[in-house]
Amino acid sequence: MVRGKKMSFIGDSVARNHMESLLCLLSMEETPKDIYKDGEDRNRIWYFPKHDFTLSTSWTKFLVEERERRDGNNTGTGLFDLDIGKIDEGWFKGLPNTDIAIVSAAHWFFRPIFIHRGDETLGCIYCNIENMTQISPEEGFKLVYSAVFKQINECEKCKDDLVTVLRTISPAHFENGTWDTGGTCRRTSPFGENQIDLQSNEMKIRKSQIEQLEGITTKRNNKAKKFAVLDVTRVMLMRPDGHPNGYWGNKWMKGYNDCVHWCLPGPIDAWNEFLMAIIRQLR
Repeated sequence: MVRGKKMSFIGDSVARNHMESLLCLLSMEETPKDIYKDGEDRNRIWYFPKHDFTLSTSWTKFLVEERERRDGNNTGTGLFDLDIGKIDEGWFKGLPNTDIAIVSAAHWFFRPIFIHRGDETLGCIYCNIENMTQISPEEGFKLVYSAVFKQINECEKCKDDLVTVLRTISPAHFENGTWDTGGTCRRTSPFGENQIDLQSNEMKIRKSQIEQLEGITTKRNNKAKKFAVLDVTRVMLMRPDGHPNGYWGNKWMKGYNDCVHWCLPGPIDAWNEFLMAIIRQLR
């Protein structure tokens, strides 16, 4: 099904988490060669020679061009400027050599962000600045994902049969605080359907992501390119028991709990069952 193909997971560290799940599953069939790692270990490429299959991850916070504002000491302020008129070339430059792209980025959006289109400032997320248009996170997702899918659809250098899969936002499960105020995720069993909030912010963002993909698929001229949705949001809302919590082993973040990423093996492995079903259907 993926023999001779190149698959890339494009997004933040949860995209990397997803790729590592697939890497582990495929490694039971064939041991891959680790052929590339950048200096920060954010971009990786693995090759399965028997199947001529390349698996990679391409790091990007927001999918579009971004810049973090710096203070007088050149220290990052945590406040970002995004230009939805420009794609993040860090990942986009590799798209023409890709057969299957799994696109996702979400968890960096929950911070102060100014959104621009070229020289025009459209507004800001979480800024509360006088005379500045306030943009909700879900509206910010709409602006970014609409621009990203448009760029992919119009990519002239990309393969005609490129498959782009949107992986919807996966929820965090912090309780009794946020990531930086002592929040934890200590549950040891899943939620039932009656325990999840279908009006949650994650479900609203999921809706905005899917709407942008549907908007492209109804307008596009190149029918050879394929687009699909890997919808994980609702099912993962039910898995507060699937995170590392305090056992993630990050030496730079001691004292903090990880309720964003997923244990391996764990619930995230199901994403790849869904992914393979989508690819099988499209091809």
